[in-house]
Amino acid sequence: MNIALSLTLVRVFLSPIFLILYMYYDALGISLIFLPYILLLLTGVSELSDLFDGFFARRRNQVTALGKLLDPMADSIFRLSMLFTFTQGIVKLPLLLVLVFFYRDSIISTLRTLCALRGVALAARTSGKIKAVIQACVALFILVMLIPYSLGYLELGMLRGISFYLVLLAAVYTVYSGVEYVYANRLYIKNALS
Repeated sequence: MNIALSLTLVRVFLSPIFLILYMYYDALGISLIFLPYILLLLTGVSELSDLFDGFFARRRNQVTALGKLLDPMADSIFRLSMLFTFTQGIVKLPLLLVLVFFYRDSIISTLRTLCALRGVALAARTSGKIKAVIQACVALFILVMLIPYSLGYLELGMLRGISFYLVLLAAVYTVYSGVEYVYANRLYIKNALS
């Protein structure tokens, strides 16, 4: 266990906290006006832990096969948790739309694990990194939109409509990145599956 792996695990543990705060803020005595700021803080901590785990792993020469596998999984767990959380409560994204992200990440994680079992670590692709940035930006934008909504400056229908189209665009790119990842690693994947 090192600093980089600890920071990776922080993202995993923040996921249910995000969900609980979003879903049960009223029961927890949190005002809707403060909720977006708390959720933005949690998301910021998650994104910073993602930034720093790689930095510490490289700086201290602690890059491990486990870290290479856990880092993208932790990213997926946190971002998917956010998106699944947004299918409930205020935002109400369509579940089928969010499942696109789930299936893409599940397929890629399974392929990476199969290849790792065969001794091949599939590196992350640029398209996957762009996908992660797009998903993070979309989630952050939805959280930021909760601020004017909580103050009565943004109608619920507008919040939901904008959120839907932003997530739809992210889903389209997510599918592209998954197809590109499989195509770029097709020989390794074929060997791992044979």
